Amino acid sequence: MSIRRLPEDLINRIAAGEVVERPASALKELIENAVDAGASRVDVSLRGGGIERVEVTDDGCGMAPAEMALALERHATSKLPTGDLESVATLGFRGEALPSIASVARLILESRVRGFDGWRLVRDHGQVEGEGPAALPPGTRVTVEDLFGKVPARRKFLRSARAEYGACVDVVKRLAMARPDVGFSLSHDGRRIFSVSPGEDRPARVAALTDPGLAQNSVPIDHVRGSARLGGVAGVPTFNRGVADHQYLFVNGRPVKDRLLIGAVRGAYADLLARDRHPLLALFIDLPGEEVDVNVHPAKTEVRFRDPAHIRGLIVGGLRHALDEAGFRSAQPANVDAMAMWQAGSDLAGHPRESGNPAAFHPLAQGSFVPGQGSWTPAFAGVTGGGVAERHDDFLPHGRAEPAREAAPDPHFPLGVARGQVAATYIVAEAEDGLVLVDQHAAHERLVLERMRRAMANGGVARQALLLPEVVELDEPACDRLEERFAELAEFGLELERFGPRAILIRAMPAMLGSRSARGLVTDLADELTAFDTALSLKERLDVVAATMACHGSVRAGRLLSVAEMNALLREMEVTPHSGQCNHGRPTWVKLALNDVEKLFGRK
Repeated sequence: MSIRRLPEDLINRIAAGEVVERPASALKELIENAVDAGASRVDVSLRGGGIERVEVTDDGCGMAPAEMALALERHATSKLPTGDLESVATLGFRGEALPSIASVARLILESRVRGFDGWRLVRDHGQVEGEGPAALPPGTRVTVEDLFGKVPARRKFLRSARAEYGACVDVVKRLAMARPDVGFSLSHDGRRIFSVSPGEDRPARVAALTDPGLAQNSVPIDHVRGSARLGGVAGVPTFNRGVADHQYLFVNGRPVKDRLLIGAVRGAYADLLARDRHPLLALFIDLPGEEVDVNVHPAKTEVRFRDPAHIRGLIVGGLRHALDEAGFRSAQPANVDAMAMWQAGSDLAGHPRESGNPAAFHPLAQGSFVPGQGSWTPAFAGVTGGGVAERHDDFLPHGRAEPAREAAPDPHFPLGVARGQVAATYIVAEAEDGLVLVDQHAAHERLVLERMRRAMANGGVARQALLLPEVVELDEPACDRLEERFAELAEFGLELERFGPRAILIRAMPAMLGSRSARGLVTDLADELTAFDTALSLKERLDVVAATMACHGSVRAGRLLSVAEMNALLREMEVTPHSGQCNHGRPTWVKLALNDVEKLFGRK
């Protein structure tokens, strides 16, 4: 078989296989062209998820008729005036998008330069269909219809209209985040989906296109390392999602999906989130053009860095610094379902009433507390003859009371002043602006972990020798795994010794944990090493060990605390980094704002 040149239409269809995978791919190329043309507003209209029709209208510089014909030829572009690919600053630069799209769809290109008449070109799956004058405002309008309509082998691989629509929405959102100076709007089947105005700042644009709650539950990022700068916003660890689709990454204003960057984000949140949860964030990396290669993927969604380790350190360091600055912050979403439970009388309505005593379950019928006397006065004190008064002790509330020394919450204490404890698990505190509930076990678990990390950074965790060494019996493989980690565990203050083939001897425990639960700690450590040891790096293994130790050394749910102990816990939370979430990524405290409390009682 002899070698021959391929015809131009076949070349374009092959190129389309690389550039145009689905409607979202075509849409991305068209929006990039609009932005590169200097548009201040880009309007996108879809029909049938983009399979039937994609229309992109901009108010950019426009094209003259001769340039429009040239734009439909392969490798024709205005974006490399000097021919220097390393210093490219535009989103597009290959000159393949329009001819590739025109080879697999019906493409209508309309454009007008300000001060001149508009012009229209039509291409139907690579064939010239017509051209002529067009009426439109200055700028360009590109319409793509019937994508892959004459290429059934490609059409059958498209997903449903709903799935393709979702991919198109993601493309528009990412490009809109990349350029907050440009206004964007998106419509689907005649319905407006969203619209953002030009000139917004990055945090406002990101919040508008992702989750409105991100603005209140995020930290700003501004970190410089060498010639690279990291900016954007990152959600606090408790403001997370079950999938990683809400992570938006940009390099020099270009949306990318790069494994190096995704791995760096995962590393920064490694010990702050459960393994099946993902943060919500938008990160913008700006660095000199010669430090990054954008010409490594046909769709320009991947990049290659000259110094990957430097970029990873930039992301991990920048995120860690910002999250450390967040301190005790925790996501405070407005949970409608939870608020619905706080209804006047909702608990009472479901209780059965004893016959003959309808007041027994009414709070006002049980009596009243007289301030200053410390006594309970039954509401039915005058009733005699075997009535309620003779049995009022059965209806008295039983609980633990302790006077709180602080008369009013101090504005310098964001988590407020402890007022009590519920279910021997949750601390109730009064802050200046609302009611704070704290999970005492989750909060103390994080505090112990951070103490342990500080001790490790300062040379190791202090240990406390056991008066009587404790023997823990395990199966032989578990003992072997622990024995391999004796040196690492000793740095955490846990001194172990092999005691036969199926036993471990505990000689010392971390001083901050005491000797309680020594057997359970070693058993859990053995289980953790069995599950994760081979899959984790040394640092990750150490984090697992520290988290397990912290869990065993923390205040347990069910333990009664004095008011002084509760306040001490609150004060330490306020000055400890990451205390807003436990070691598994769950929130350690929530707040019910004073306005919400007043609404519950009909005061607002």
